[in-house]
Amino acid sequence: MKTKKPEATEPALKEKKETVAGLAQTAPASKPAIHIQGARVHNLKNVSCDLPLEKLTVITGPSGSGKSSLAFDTLYAEGQRRFIESMSSYARQFLARIEKPDVDKIEHILPAIALEQKNSVKNARMTVGTATEIDDYVRVLMAALGKTHCSVCGHTEVSRANPARIEQAVLGFDEGTKLLLLSPIHLKEVSLDDVQAKGFVRVLHQQEMIELTPESKTRLLSKVNEHETLYVVIDRLVVRKNSKNQKSLGARLVESIQHALTLGNGKIEIRNLDTSDTHVYQSEYACLNCHTAYPEPFPNLFSFNSPLGACPSCEGFGRIIGLDLDKVVPNKKLSLKEHAVHPFSTPANEEMYTTLMAECKKRKIPVTKPYAELSDEQKTFVIEGGGDYYGIRPFFDWLETKKYKVHVRVMLAKYRGYYLCPECMGSRLQKNALNVYLLSGNQAKNMLDIGKMTIGDLQAFFKGLTLNDHERLLSERLLQEIENRLDYLNRIGLSYLTLSRQARTLSGGESQRIHLSSALGSRLTDTLYVLDEPTVGLHARDTDRLLGILRALRDHGNTVIVVEHDPDMMLNCDHIVDMGPGGGEEGGRILYEGSPKGLLSCKISQTGRFLSQPKLALSKKHPSSGLPPKGEGIRIIGARGNNLKNLTVAFPKNTLVCVSGVSGSGKSTLIKQTLFTAYEHSHGQSLQLDAAPCDAIEGLEGFSEVLMIDQSPPGRSARSNPLTYVKAYDDIRTLMAGTRKAKILGITPSDFSFNSVGGRCEACEGLGTVTIDMQFMADVTMTCPDCGGKRFAPNVLSVELEPADSKHSAATSLNIHGILEMTVDEAVVYFEPYPKIMRKLLPLQEIGLGYLRLGQATATLSGGEAQRLKLASYLKDAKPDRGNQKPVLFLFDEPTTGLHMADIYRLVEAFRRILAAGHSLIVIEHNIDFIAQCDYIIDLGPEGGETGGYIVAEGSVEEMIAAKQSETGKYLKQRLYEALSSSR
Repeated sequence: MKTKKPEATEPALKEKKETVAGLAQTAPASKPAIHIQGARVHNLKNVSCDLPLEKLTVITGPSGSGKSSLAFDTLYAEGQRRFIESMSSYARQFLARIEKPDVDKIEHILPAIALEQKNSVKNARMTVGTATEIDDYVRVLMAALGKTHCSVCGHTEVSRANPARIEQAVLGFDEGTKLLLLSPIHLKEVSLDDVQAKGFVRVLHQQEMIELTPESKTRLLSKVNEHETLYVVIDRLVVRKNSKNQKSLGARLVESIQHALTLGNGKIEIRNLDTSDTHVYQSEYACLNCHTAYPEPFPNLFSFNSPLGACPSCEGFGRIIGLDLDKVVPNKKLSLKEHAVHPFSTPANEEMYTTLMAECKKRKIPVTKPYAELSDEQKTFVIEGGGDYYGIRPFFDWLETKKYKVHVRVMLAKYRGYYLCPECMGSRLQKNALNVYLLSGNQAKNMLDIGKMTIGDLQAFFKGLTLNDHERLLSERLLQEIENRLDYLNRIGLSYLTLSRQARTLSGGESQRIHLSSALGSRLTDTLYVLDEPTVGLHARDTDRLLGILRALRDHGNTVIVVEHDPDMMLNCDHIVDMGPGGGEEGGRILYEGSPKGLLSCKISQTGRFLSQPKLALSKKHPSSGLPPKGEGIRIIGARGNNLKNLTVAFPKNTLVCVSGVSGSGKSTLIKQTLFTAYEHSHGQSLQLDAAPCDAIEGLEGFSEVLMIDQSPPGRSARSNPLTYVKAYDDIRTLMAGTRKAKILGITPSDFSFNSVGGRCEACEGLGTVTIDMQFMADVTMTCPDCGGKRFAPNVLSVELEPADSKHSAATSLNIHGILEMTVDEAVVYFEPYPKIMRKLLPLQEIGLGYLRLGQATATLSGGEAQRLKLASYLKDAKPDRGNQKPVLFLFDEPTTGLHMADIYRLVEAFRRILAAGHSLIVIEHNIDFIAQCDYIIDLGPEGGETGGYIVAEGSVEEMIAAKQSETGKYLKQRLYEALSSSR
């Protein structure tokens, strides 16, 4: 039965009596489009749409409106399912368990590749070079073109001599030169009888020519030990230059060279009898000067993931592990009496602390003086011990002998740190690999040098390689692949990265763009690419570059679908799908489908309104100008981690501060690795993380705590959900256990927990899903066949919260599964009679997470959703009247990730509530609309990588716009100039 395509406006929207302008004007596609009919995944309301092939399509809409459900959970999931159908019979035996997306029909779908915004890489061995496959091509190039330098004598030529090359060397001597061809032997390996048996009758010993006779052999053996070198005379030659003699000499010479190499185990010496000079050649790959042997370059020699190339000391990791004294004594401002030695501050190690105090008294070491002010001799005593005091290092050496105990291993891990491998100096490769160099102009670079170069510098290096015709022909394809990938990385705004950068340290946006460059480098065609907010982490300046890359992908014959909120991306795509009108149950409808121009006149679309009215009004901000006075703010002095240039930075308190700048300018290094990690170390927390160096941090003593709210999942457990995170689930479990039926069945609050045995479904252990190991492919997750995804046992599911129990006439009877399936917005209405639960749920609604389902796993949230969920847990406790309680310093890393333009202002309002409660905020952000709402801006740059790490400008929005050298200021001016003028 043919189903009718739903109209663009649903009944709820028809009340507005407005039509979607431009929808009727959409021309039919000239090529077949991907036709989706009747999609009902998650909150999608039976939607249908046509996505044109070989075009760049943007799917947009408010948070929770169903963008990802349409792009990833419907379109990509079906493409993946059909791909698996084409696999072997072993893979197909699992197909019955793989759920098909809830959609009536999808036509003309292509093989699909999804590039998600999350960075899921945990492997320390994966780098930018391996992720982009550039390392693979460079390894082959090094093996083919690399020149090995001798590390012993410094000679630049290490090579293998073949008979043809030795022949050319002999014929290169002057006319009439008398030569001896000698083969070095040791009597331990070759006997004189064997030499005679092969037809050679003369040997050279200490410049004496000896004819081999029975008497001379006996005499020679009596004075030569088996390790001493003898030289068998293979031939005596006179160099002749005329063609006739040269031809006859050549035939004889080649035969003699081959005999010499065979007898001499690959070595031959040519002695000039006129000058007594000796020239040594060997078929082994070795230095021609000092004869040190080296392995001939091969690709795996340059791979730290291969045992043939990895450094034996660090096993290819580039770092070794050991005791980190900075973690043992994290806060050097504390005295020994104040427990500066962190591991001795626990009751289990109290004896160590007691003996330390007693020994310090004997040695007259001041225990009330800050540890940093102790003399080097006194610090050495604390570390190495003496007398009755064991010492820090011997204490940890003793713990190493007790590693069979779990708690000891945990403690050792807490105080370990990573250090640069002294053998490979962080290159991860063995020494022989580092002796091979590529030559480019006057530069010679080995794999360590290449790994440390930025993408921009590498482009110039590979373009300038010094090659002859044969080498150019040999390396043409390799260089093309390398240069293409480097060009993509540069154009995509990642020129500041290095090939040796660990992939797990990249942001979600950087990771996605890395994989995008790999996709471009592979030059696939007729492929469907589905991308999740590729502009995340990009400065506004770099969005045009990204557009160029996506258009190049499209022009190769691919179809590109992008889930995006960025205005520039939306206005410059080929086709746009706007979803809404709200999030959760209010979303899941297509409001507009067509060209970007038509969306501007769509009155029922929030997206259309914001795109057509870019003159945004500035909110009221705290007045701020110039640096805060000394002592009234937070100051980082001498920050020099990564690319920071010895910065001294000041942040006003009780102010919304934004740290902006182009990608790679040092924002995360300044806030996360310097400010936050140093604070954590000073409080004995997160000691496994290394803090970026700085001279001092002032002003943190005025805060009760410093919280870093980044894009990592809020909960590590697969059972964690928004309800448990804001601590409302305990109240709901108590409420359910108080119902009449629960009391009759003897069901307690713990039975409503999917973390404990009792009321949960034991087949899936309360997860609602089971995971199937596909062995050779990614694991497949399917709904639990026992509970149908409801997580609980039947007796627990039979307990319902009735309207009479809820004291709310509009409420319906719901069991625990029904409650977990509700959205936050629905729950706010349902639990209105319960202020305790309401107080915990309202912050979720206030920061734009009303569309989330209460039982959704926190691990599935986007980076922006994760940050806002963490923020909500603090908003419920934020009160303006805090008495004498110290405020909190909140640090955020791009909180606008995944936010629609309309939701940004809700986030700012939530931040204003935090400020009103007396707290302080520092936010790393690129979004121009958000930056315009901030009180104080610190702009880093001017570029990324080594050319970044400076303060370009700082101050209010007006001051940023006036700073001509600021890239952020330029875009603020472009976006907000007229709004600023009208506000004055």
